[in-house]
Amino acid sequence: MKKITKILFTIPNFDTAGSGKALLNLAMGLDKNKYEVHIACLHNRGNYFNVVKESGIQVHVFNYLNPARPLMTLLKKTWQVSRILKKISPDLIHSFNYSDDYTEALSARLAGIPWVFTKKNMSWGGASKHAWKLRSYLAKGIIVQNTDMIAQFYPNRKNVQLIARGVNVNLFLGGTPDQAIREKMETPLESRLIICVANLIPVKGVEILLQAFEALASEYPEWILWIVGDYSGDYGKEKIRWVKEHKLEQRIKFSGKQENVKNYLNIAEIFVLPTLGKGEGSPVAMLEAMANGKVVIGSEVPGIKDQLKDYPDNLFKPGNWQSLSNKLKLFMAATSKMNFLIGNLFMEHVKNKFSIENEIFKHDAFYQKILGDKQ
Repeated sequence: MKKITKILFTIPNFDTAGSGKALLNLAMGLDKNKYEVHIACLHNRGNYFNVVKESGIQVHVFNYLNPARPLMTLLKKTWQVSRILKKISPDLIHSFNYSDDYTEALSARLAGIPWVFTKKNMSWGGASKHAWKLRSYLAKGIIVQNTDMIAQFYPNRKNVQLIARGVNVNLFLGGTPDQAIREKMETPLESRLIICVANLIPVKGVEILLQAFEALASEYPEWILWIVGDYSGDYGKEKIRWVKEHKLEQRIKFSGKQENVKNYLNIAEIFVLPTLGKGEGSPVAMLEAMANGKVVIGSEVPGIKDQLKDYPDNLFKPGNWQSLSNKLKLFMAATSKMNFLIGNLFMEHVKNKFSIENEIFKHDAFYQKILGDKQ
């Protein structure tokens, strides 16, 4: 009888659902005839924690992360964590921690358990550089989410595997628009929609989108811009003030954080992700928009570049609102029917290259290679 592989996924928390959803999608998708899945996290707070519990996967709540200094305390604490890991007794530990922490890897080493992690962001330099190097050195394998990560961080590492994020295409296929959302967003029935789905933090570059839309607003009065995401922070409040100061409250609407973005995507024609700086890992919001059949436009930064590799004309210069405005104008001037046809091309693109099934298949192959190398 073939041995079942026990895998322990670790994640600090389920306070924000993005990374938690990615973990759960993968955990639920793995072949139950091959894998017994467990999850470890630091606490049971966060709305998404209840979703994880309801999945039936066994969740272990304990503090598996420790301060790196002082050294004697680190050794003591990591040894204690290693005993807990030994008791759970997984064949493999896969960390979904965004940070540069390496103490989890030390505990896994002391327990004699292979440890891998997914590199989810473009952080590396500065004070964290040495920590990232040590975290990577201790890993049996590393999963990266875009090609820039390989080029910048791991150009010569043999245990690195590129696995981009996937999306459940069927879950986001377009449906009948819920006109109650138009009413909630104070948007006329005849209006055409541009949408950005992102929590409002500086790296998302929402100000670039606001400026680009402002430049086109008078020329295309039928278009409305929706910003869907948490705006409770200082950056979000600043953007709302900007809209008021520029007298665009009737043309630019903020929804706040929404659990079901599909209902908002169903109404829109164009999706924009204007990320700045170092870029993204593999932004799932753009994949969801593609699956929903939207025309997508994104800044030419890591993560987004990979997803739009086959559609370079839909990329704009990061931080350049004029460049974005030029791209937007092409699709704002097009008919709804034309945008629908283009959106269908993106739907096929995400089915072929970024499905959740493809992501699960590649993780399965990665785990089997790691465990094969162990033997």
